[in-house]
Amino acid sequence: MRAFRFLWSSSALSNLADGVLKVGTPLLAVTLTRSPAEVALAGVATTLPWLLLALPAGAVADRQDRRRIMVLANAFRAALLVAVAAFAWSGSLTLWILLGAVLLSGTAEVFADTSAQSILPMTVPSDRLAWANGRIVGAQTIGNDFIGSPLAGVLVAILPPAILGAPGLLYGAAGLLLLGMRGAYRPAPAAPVPQRSPAPHAGAATVPASHVPASGTGTAGAGDAAEPYRRSLAGDIGEGLRYLWAHRFLRRLAVASGLLNVGNAAYFAVFVLWVVGPGSRMELSPAAYGLMMTAFAAGAAGGSFVGDRVIGWGGEGRTLVGSWLLSSVLLVAPVLAPHPAVLFPVAVLWGATNTWSNVIVISTRQRIIPEGLLGRVNSAYRLIGMGGMPIGAGVAGLVGEAWGVTSVLFASVAVCLSGVALISRSIPAFTPERS
Repeated sequence: MRAFRFLWSSSALSNLADGVLKVGTPLLAVTLTRSPAEVALAGVATTLPWLLLALPAGAVADRQDRRRIMVLANAFRAALLVAVAAFAWSGSLTLWILLGAVLLSGTAEVFADTSAQSILPMTVPSDRLAWANGRIVGAQTIGNDFIGSPLAGVLVAILPPAILGAPGLLYGAAGLLLLGMRGAYRPAPAAPVPQRSPAPHAGAATVPASHVPASGTGTAGAGDAAEPYRRSLAGDIGEGLRYLWAHRFLRRLAVASGLLNVGNAAYFAVFVLWVVGPGSRMELSPAAYGLMMTAFAAGAAGGSFVGDRVIGWGGEGRTLVGSWLLSSVLLVAPVLAPHPAVLFPVAVLWGATNTWSNVIVISTRQRIIPEGLLGRVNSAYRLIGMGGMPIGAGVAGLVGEAWGVTSVLFASVAVCLSGVALISRSIPAFTPERS
């Protein structure tokens, strides 16, 4: 468990950095422009790397030492953001420089996060996956929202360059913590996936015994002694895509996640214009917007404490559908009743439902996918699940310019509900009990 403790600590710091950037970038953008299309570009820059690089990142994670990838990605983000912060200190920051820095940082994030999800089953026994993912999701939520979001609201008001500089320092510290993980974390190659043979039965979220990873060793099984890869990068990517495509349940889960992420990306790309600044419907200050994200984190933290009971009571499938349905419907509330008294309780519920759904989805994927394919199939899944986010954010900006922010917010809810409808048909595919 030593390796997991270092992984968790590194994740806590890097997600604190993510939280400052996630909230600070649109807040900085609003100080540079009030155009919905230009503000939405902040969301595009944050998520576009997932669309472009998710598949190569997954193939690299299955070829190389996953810890080393994470260390290099964090070092790159640290150097980049500290350098841009020093430039911003001179007063020369423009929207395009900001977007470029976020785009490059997001590129490193794709490699770091893909390796992080793939390395976790190599640090804990398979029967502790849900527990470990719950701790990681909790650290992500607290770092992103409970601390990072209000910190971003304060920094953008008193020291804007720190929106970039502080995350840079945090990424550097996160990379150093990963050096404390002993052993090698290069996975053993998986058996080739035949062109037309199906993956494990589409209706079962269980793992054959041969696919259970050797967890808790910190050595990736036979990864160090494995023969060199002979396939091309494109061949490795193709294996991951074929596995996901053949697995009907995973494929449907990926598409449903993608629809919810597109809807949420579109919603929050322009939501800042709905609630922040003079002339907005709520006229919140940047600091108050950060506090809204703190309310989200409080809900997520509270949800993590009761998550096992909720999932045990409702079952994984029903809890996932219920969480996604509730969070989607609640997106309407701040639009119909634009008041902080409505927004803050809703943010708490968003946080709780987000925690429950994330733990279920991530643990299910880690149970199903063989260790040697985990990076590639995860990246293929996340390409579908997250690749549409820059498209959603970009379309939100264009629609907001043409028909107003309100139309974007309502349309986003409709997209999210379509994803809920799709996954609701797959409830029987979840195992009755988590393994």
